[in-house]
Amino acid sequence: MEKAEGDGLQTLAIVLLLCGALKLLHTLGLISTEDKVDDDLELSVVCHRPEGLEKLEAQTNFSKKELQVLYRGFKNECPSGVVNEEMFKQIYSQFFPHGDASTYAHYLFNAFDSSHNGSIKFEDFVRALSILLRGTTTEKLQWTFNLYDINRDGYINKEEMTDIVKAIYDMMGRFTYPALKTDTTKQHVDAFFQKMDKNRDGVVTLDEFILSCQEDENIMRSLQLFENVI
Repeated sequence: MEKAEGDGLQTLAIVLLLCGALKLLHTLGLISTEDKVDDDLELSVVCHRPEGLEKLEAQTNFSKKELQVLYRGFKNECPSGVVNEEMFKQIYSQFFPHGDASTYAHYLFNAFDSSHNGSIKFEDFVRALSILLRGTTTEKLQWTFNLYDINRDGYINKEEMTDIVKAIYDMMGRFTYPALKTDTTKQHVDAFFQKMDKNRDGVVTLDEFILSCQEDENIMRSLQLFENVI
């Protein structure tokens, strides 16, 4: 039972991550690309000017038209051209009104903030979405690993996984099932390491994480749920 619950939480975490990306698109009005767009990025009223359209098209799995629509929505929500952590938390909290999403949003913000300067630029936003929605399995798993690797040392340790699990439970709030017990978090973390820590050295490497996820049909299926939504 413990192993089954641990596997279920890992799958839930993947689904929540992808749902969050999808809901961000919905918030920005970006699920469809039917809107009329201009020939290039509109840059006149923002403080941060994103990289050229051709460069972003080459770096992501989005077409020029899709990037234009993404930028239009991003600019409408974020006129300054950047999103700080507090704004990101406010946006993300709307998706989980019955829980406290602030801690999970903090970790997610850090994963989106690829330059680690305390803000998410349009380039950060579309590169992350490109991986989460249209990247290869390995790219998606590597991005997820980086989310869990809170201190960015190249390993996931039990303290980091405990923080992630607690953040997920806090975010789910009263809809958490089964109801959170005192030892539930520890059980999930132990199950995670039993599954992922192949050499039993107390930490999970990127290679171990990818291999373990690839061996799990539920996780693999969850990674395909939101492909090509825009």
